[in-house]
Amino acid sequence: MHVEDLRWFAVLAETEHLTAAAAALGTSQPNLSRSLRRVEDAFGVPLFEREHRGLRLNPYGRIVLEAARAGTAAVDSAQQRIDALLDPESGIVRLAFLHSVASSLLPDLLKAFRAVGPSAEFALRQGASTGIVQDLESGEAEIGITAPRPDPERFGWHLLEQQRLALHVPPGHPLASRRRVELAAAAAEPFVGLQPGFGFRRISDELCQAAGFTPRLAFEATDLTTIDSLVGAGLGVAVLPTSAVRGSDSGAVAVPLAGVQALREIGMTWRLRAQLTPAAERFRAFVRSRPVLRR
Repeated sequence: MHVEDLRWFAVLAETEHLTAAAAALGTSQPNLSRSLRRVEDAFGVPLFEREHRGLRLNPYGRIVLEAARAGTAAVDSAQQRIDALLDPESGIVRLAFLHSVASSLLPDLLKAFRAVGPSAEFALRQGASTGIVQDLESGEAEIGITAPRPDPERFGWHLLEQQRLALHVPPGHPLASRRRVELAAAAAEPFVGLQPGFGFRRISDELCQAAGFTPRLAFEATDLTTIDSLVGAGLGVAVLPTSAVRGSDSGAVAVPLAGVQALREIGMTWRLRAQLTPAAERFRAFVRSRPVLRR
């Protein structure tokens, strides 16, 4: 039995006449009879009472008719949704992104893309870098905007933005007046950082380790804006991308780092062994055509 058999059965059930149903379906009576036999064989019961003037749906047939209508409607809905995904103009782009790009990089990308693809839709997921990788692996997202770069053996990568990092200190802090500062000068300070699992936590930890110390965390937050606010309140110091908290009124002072090329690279990533939907492929091509931002 095929889905088309259920469609034909529904027409036959509504007309209760083999000749009229065959004419409505544009097929022959023998074809329609064979189709009905497949449906009845599948359910193991006759679905019509045969009468000299035609057919009459029996109680079994009424049950199957209800299921046939629901089943074919569900199949049609699934096909429509698949067609929508396959349409590069109006399909859905499943995109996962970092918290820290939600107020600058991401809105700029979406706005620019909507200007050339106004019918496209986005299914957005916000999270930490580890969660973004999990979303890509599970298929919940097709494209991610994250940092640092995930495993190059499994994920493609396109650089979107380079952010300079600085040591953020409270106002009036002894290091606040310096033009540049070695990160090791803050080794004894309490730090405010992201919770484990965030990509930027790994970047800041590696910078501290390269400077010869393990930071003593006074608080672990879930976003960079909170870290900046807590530094401004005097809770500790932090390594932050200056552009991520630009315009903040926390009072925290950003002191450029000396002796290291401290950059945070944010990029677009996708699973290498997964085929993107046409809408996602169009978005990826659009993003790759844009220049790298350096802030």
